[in-house]
Amino acid sequence: MEIIRVENLNYFYQDGETIRTILKDLNVTFEKGKFYTILGPSGCGKTTFLSLLAALDEPKSGTIYYNDKDIKAIGYEKYRRNMISIIFQSYNLVPYMTAVENVMIPMAITENEIPKNSKEVAYNLLDYIGLTKSKANRIVNKLSGGEQQRVAIARSLASNVDIIFADEPTGNLDQELENEIIDVFKDLAHHHNKCVIMVTHSKEIAEMSDVSYQLREGVLSHNE
Repeated sequence: MEIIRVENLNYFYQDGETIRTILKDLNVTFEKGKFYTILGPSGCGKTTFLSLLAALDEPKSGTIYYNDKDIKAIGYEKYRRNMISIIFQSYNLVPYMTAVENVMIPMAITENEIPKNSKEVAYNLLDYIGLTKSKANRIVNKLSGGEQQRVAIARSLASNVDIIFADEPTGNLDQELENEIIDVFKDLAHHHNKCVIMVTHSKEIAEMSDVSYQLREGVLSHNE
C-alpha cells in the first residue's frame, strides 16, 4: 500500500549565479510493509532527500504526498509530529534524561492515539529493541553507543507512526550491532507494517533491504 509518493522533486543550492543541482526530477513511491535503502556516497544528496521526505527542508519544485495528500497542505509541523519519525546517526537524545524518559517524549507531543500507561509502553518498546528495564532507567549518556541507538529507535516508535526515516543510523556501530539494528528495521516493516526508509553508503546494508535505490548525480534509480 503506497504511503509516500514523490513527483518531479528538484533541489539545488545557489551561490550568486552558481547553481549546484542536488536532486533532479525525482519520481518514486514508498509502501508500507517494506524496508527501503537509499544508497550513495557522501555528498550525493541522499541526506538532503531524506530531509525533504521528512519535511525538515522544502524542495525547490515538485511535490511529496503522504496518503495522497500534499505534505505542504497537511502542514510540515503536523506531518513531522504525527506521521513520521526520524532516527539520526548522532542519536539526538536528551542526555540528562533516562532512556525511558526519552522514549516518552514523543508521546507527550503527538496527536496520535497513545495508551494511557505511556511509561509501561515505553518500557515495552525498549524491551522490544533489546534494552532491559535496568538499562531503561539509566541516564542515556551512561549507555553505550549501540544502546543509545536502540533508545533512538524505540523513541521513533513511541508516537505510533507508519513511516520511519533513518539517516545512517548504524554509522557509529560495529558489524554485529549493525546487523541487529537492520534486523529490527526488517521486523518493523514485515511484521508491524511500517515503511522504513534508510539512507546508507553501505552496499551490504542495501542488499539486506527489500528495495534499494541508488542516488547518483541527482538521479534516483533502482539499485540492481
